[in-house]
Amino acid sequence: MLYNFTRCGSPSTTAFHSLIQGIQQATARHKYDLILYSIEDFQDKDFYLKRALQQRRVDGVVLVSLPLSEAHAKEFKRRKLPLVLVDNSHPDFDSIIVNNQTGAHAAVRHLIRLGHKRLAMITGHRESVPAQHRYLGFQSALAEAGLKLPDHLLISSDNLPSEVVKINDGFNKETGYWAMRQLLAQNRGCPTGVFIASDIQALGAMKAVRESGLRIPEDIAIVGFDDIELAEYAGLTTVRQPMFEMGRQAVERLMALIDHPKTPREHRRIETELVIRESCGMNNTALKNLKTGLDKLQEG
Repeated sequence: MLYNFTRCGSPSTTAFHSLIQGIQQATARHKYDLILYSIEDFQDKDFYLKRALQQRRVDGVVLVSLPLSEAHAKEFKRRKLPLVLVDNSHPDFDSIIVNNQTGAHAAVRHLIRLGHKRLAMITGHRESVPAQHRYLGFQSALAEAGLKLPDHLLISSDNLPSEVVKINDGFNKETGYWAMRQLLAQNRGCPTGVFIASDIQALGAMKAVRESGLRIPEDIAIVGFDDIELAEYAGLTTVRQPMFEMGRQAVERLMALIDHPKTPREHRRIETELVIRESCGMNNTALKNLKTGLDKLQEG
């Protein structure tokens, strides 16, 4: 198993720990050993994949939160080495991915229901599959409410200086911090709500908001995506991914491919859950509407 350390974090974090547990339990049930590689630099990914492909040291590979290049895809197919992608996808290989689009839609709809109309989005690189799907969910929620996203309120890692963006899919604390700084520095009005496509970016963004003297959620409400362990301590409203189930299903698919190489390809989408904490609260408009509604009830 290879995973993106910068994206997933330490195995001690709740979300990733659950993924590992799901993978370990399923692997042990099938009486296989698990080899874990933590990748911080994408060049390391190339090294480990090359070694797995050339030396055939493993019976199958689970790739977590890492993109698969076309060169590696061709090698996997040529050598017929079973592969399952988690938190990413490729048309030629099995994948286990959450329904990023519906998860993002639910998060943004929550902000809209709280009264926010001027919304922004911070995300990873545009070529990241999860980032693309979360953007679609963001846009669908806006369209449903009759709202639009001005171009200057969408900040992706591609919009940031190269020294800020690490060599990965753009989901890291630094990009969240500097993207929020960029949003706050604009002279065209500050958003009242921000959907951020990963919790780790959201933590960086929250730091930038507080450094600016603004309050969360009174001035800016924030919603993340992932539900990593630190999200709970930060009071971050977020979208939870069922990591244990994703890990279990990834191994079950890998075992099926090992035992039956001609098994039909599957691309599974698993549903998410919106976890509401303190980073959204209720903005002033929502509080005013609530007070008006309560007053009318008392008058009736």
